[in-house]
Amino acid sequence: MAASWRVLRWLGRVWRNWRQRHRHPISLAMHAVGIPMTLVAIPFLCVGWWWTAAGLFFGGYALQFFGHAIEGNDPGELVLVKRALGLPYRAVAPEPAHANDASHSQQNFSRP
Repeated sequence: MAASWRVLRWLGRVWRNWRQRHRHPISLAMHAVGIPMTLVAIPFLCVGWWWTAAGLFFGGYALQFFGHAIEGNDPGELVLVKRALGLPYRAVAPEPAHANDASHSQQNFSRP
């Protein structure tokens, strides 16, 4: 029983980390399409549909990479490679300047 709680806590940390790196709605949408595409490629690969599998896999990864470009951070795989090579990387994009500014969200658009 204790092992299952550890797994749940670990999954919670993984999910929070993933959500921190994927905050932009367009990036989330691209990942929502791209991740399943890469996974669906596996059965196509197993039945010998190489071109379909390759298209799904690379297309899914391309969507995710474009999502990270919109987000302003490096994809996780690229972070691992850059870290291993000692190169600079951006794991988490900075929040927009107005994200924590309460006055920005309460603009008054009425005419004087």
